[in-house]
Amino acid sequence: MRTNLFAGLLVGCLTGGTASATALLPDSYDMLNGNTGSYQYWDDTYTGTGCLTCDGDALAGGKGDLTDGIIAADNWNITEAPAGPGPYVGWTISPKITFHWNSPVSLGSVTFYLDDADNYGGVMPPASIIVNGVTFNVADPLGAAPFAFTAGGLSFVGTDLEVQLNLRSSWVFLSEVKFDGEVVPEPGTLGLTLAGLGTLAAIARRRRSK
Repeated sequence: MRTNLFAGLLVGCLTGGTASATALLPDSYDMLNGNTGSYQYWDDTYTGTGCLTCDGDALAGGKGDLTDGIIAADNWNITEAPAGPGPYVGWTISPKITFHWNSPVSLGSVTFYLDDADNYGGVMPPASIIVNGVTFNVADPLGAAPFAFTAGGLSFVGTDLEVQLNLRSSWVFLSEVKFDGEVVPEPGTLGLTLAGLGTLAAIARRRRSK
């Protein structure tokens, strides 16, 4: 009976140290702001430092369009017109974005919500996306509708994830990024858990010896 109780406590403590796989919102991301074409494709809602109305300005320490939960349902020429805030950030470079979490996370996949205007205005999906040093080639889907691309099979554990979208044409447009994984336990928390389990085991042994 006591052995079964201890085994149950062991499983409960270990599984309680991590959360189930779910969407993980980063605490911030850093990148260069978007560029200007027919309209301004800036990160209009960014909360950190940097100029929100300046092409290519360094943005740091905040969040904005890429993690606000708004996924563009139409092409750039519809959702970004007339001139003003829109769901996309658009670049004429191959942008690098570093996502930050305040606590370590384990990520299984990252999903990018992209525009595919079939080269209208030079807007096409990226040729590839690099996630934590791993390159994922992106096929150009049939038609000209926004789509989601998932980079799966990741084995990332940490607090800072770098991605890069490599241009296929003149522009790349991104409206949202979502992360699937779980929060990992801090080393101190795991140590305390193991220490507590050791104490429970010692108590169980003393009781059995009586």
